[in-house]
Parts: sequence; C-alpha cells; structure tokens
Amino acid sequence: MKRDAYQILQTTETVIYLFAGFLIAGGAAVLLLTTLVEGVHHLMAGDYGEVALGLLDRVLLALMLAEILYTLLRFAREGSLEATPFLVIGLIAAIRRILVLTAEAVEKFDLADPAFMAVLAELALLSLMVVALALAMRLTKNATGR
Repeated sequence: MKRDAYQILQTTETVIYLFAGFLIAGGAAVLLLTTLVEGVHHLMAGDYGEVALGLLDRVLLALMLAEILYTLLRFAREGSLEATPFLVIGLIAAIRRILVLTAEAVEKFDLADPAFMAVLAELALLSLMVVALALAMRLTKNATGR
C-alpha cells in the first residue's frame, strides 16, 4: 500500500512537470509567433527601432523560457536541481534588462533629467548583478568540477 501511494505521487509529480513544460513551451512558441507578427507590422510601418527593441526583448525572454524548460526537464529526469541553470536565467534576465533599458534610454538622453540618473543607477546595479552571477557560475563550476 505504501509503495503504491509513493508510485502514485511520483507519477503525479512527473505529470505536473510535463504539463508545466508543455505550458512553458507553448508560451514561448506564442511569444515568438506574436513577436514575428508584430515585428512585420512595425517593419511595414517603418518603425525600425521598435522592431529591433521588440526582437531583442522577446527573443531573450524566449531564451529564458527555454532555460526554465531545460531545468524542468532535467529535474523531472534526474530528480535533482543544479544552481547553474538558475544562474543562466538570472544572467539572461539581467542582460536583457540592460539591453532594453539602454535601447529605450537612447531616445530620452538628457543629462538634466532625473529619470536619466535613475536609469544610470539601474544600469549600475544590473551590471553588478551580472558580475555577481558570472562569479557565482564560475565558483559553482569549480566546485562541481565541470
């Protein structure tokens, strides 16, 4: 009886991970498809900056979803979590924000504007976060021997 209950719970866990994985994969596919449609729409309107910004933002978001999917699949298969995929997701997220923030700030470049100083402060914090995550990845790889 105890073994049957354990088997049911294991199967349920696997089904949950698979369902979550399908949702993430579907969400990424829809994200990329809508990005393509919106990109073509902006391209036809001659709004090239919006095309570049949209592609940059959404493709990096899709890469984050792919990394989350990889982590889910690996956990479902091996039953253990590693820190590296989460660090990669954090790096992609921080770099994505840096790139998008920089691209948006180009249009509003005014040294006298207090919002510009806020953007600079956010960029500084994001840069520190990238360095910290990269260092954590290196330390993690050295600790695991990979």
